[in-house]
Amino acid sequence: MDKAHTRSPSATDQARNAKWGVAAGFLATLVGIGLARFAYTPLLPAIIDAGWFDASKAAYLGAANLAGYLVGALSGRVMADRSSTAFTLRAMMLLASAAFLACAFPVSYLWFFGWRLLSGISGGALMVLAAPAVLAHVTPAKRGLAGGVIFMGVGVGIAASGTLVPLLLQQGLRQTWIGLGVISLVFTALAWKGWPTHETAPAHATRHPRQSNNKRLNALYAEYALNAAGWVPHMIFLVAYVAHGLGKGLDVGAQYWVLFGVGATVGPLLAGALADRVGFGLALRLSFILEGVCVCIPALGLDAPWLMTSSVVVGAFVTGTVPLVLGRVHELLAYHPAQQGAAWRTATVGFALFQAVGAYGFSYLFAYSGGHYALLFLIGTAAIALALLIDLVAARLPTAPPH
Repeated sequence: MDKAHTRSPSATDQARNAKWGVAAGFLATLVGIGLARFAYTPLLPAIIDAGWFDASKAAYLGAANLAGYLVGALSGRVMADRSSTAFTLRAMMLLASAAFLACAFPVSYLWFFGWRLLSGISGGALMVLAAPAVLAHVTPAKRGLAGGVIFMGVGVGIAASGTLVPLLLQQGLRQTWIGLGVISLVFTALAWKGWPTHETAPAHATRHPRQSNNKRLNALYAEYALNAAGWVPHMIFLVAYVAHGLGKGLDVGAQYWVLFGVGATVGPLLAGALADRVGFGLALRLSFILEGVCVCIPALGLDAPWLMTSSVVVGAFVTGTVPLVLGRVHELLAYHPAQQGAAWRTATVGFALFQAVGAYGFSYLFAYSGGHYALLFLIGTAAIALALLIDLVAARLPTAPPH
């Protein structure tokens, strides 16, 4: 029997399969993160106004998704090892869709909290599994572009939530949750056959006692984690700040969320283009500077053009920083490629941990301070400033030898 026909697909088939895989990855980040996490932000004022939960409880429900994201990031690889990567990816997209439908019925606070937690678990698992599973089947020369397309799903989901949620809310809050669930199910069906059906070489990295650039890698973990905390005020409170803090109403708040989503949509491609020109390290440093300035803008009470800029730029780096950090991991472990997968999972777990802790911390501060929005954005700015400081210090560390 000809092994070429039984084991090795043609170059044309590989290219076609890679495209379907990238499309599936795009839909996975759209459903699992773009919608499952970020659609809650424009829904938050409506949940409060409808009397489902008060402001403080509703904020904690937003944080539940981020806690689940941490669990999913930790357990995603374990779930895939016990079944298969393709099975786990399909199951997680179904879980995210089911969570939308379940949240249409606020049976109790614990019910709602549990389903928001499960939606976060799906997002965390999809983040650590989807891109690596797909990019392993993409030619190296096209992995940068493919990764940008995959992570664009987050931004498209954010932008879609900002436009869809106000439209769906005209039919009612319950109908909005159901509509989002149906849309997610459709996207899950479209992605179903796009996942690679065979596993690549095991991604389990062996811990090397003299791992290349260990101190710089640890610094990168800290920077990425702090950056995650710095985004939380925009991710959870932006729409509520505009709608309630500034008294502009839900429709205007949703418009700012659309701007956030537009930035998140183009962020990965623009960040990748910048990294191609100046390198991942410098691109990441520049992103910290821009983010810090723009996260601070709402705390300064500046007028609409500044707030619009803040929404777009922070949105761009919420997604754009992901490929920058992934690329930086590959740079720092260029001589230890077997460790890159584990390093990316470690970075994602740190990101998820600080995002979850930050979400609960900011929610507590919001309730404790009586709705003091400016305080939240100032603390977010401080977190990003600390990430920049760590990066500047790490840049002065000597580069470890390759062996």
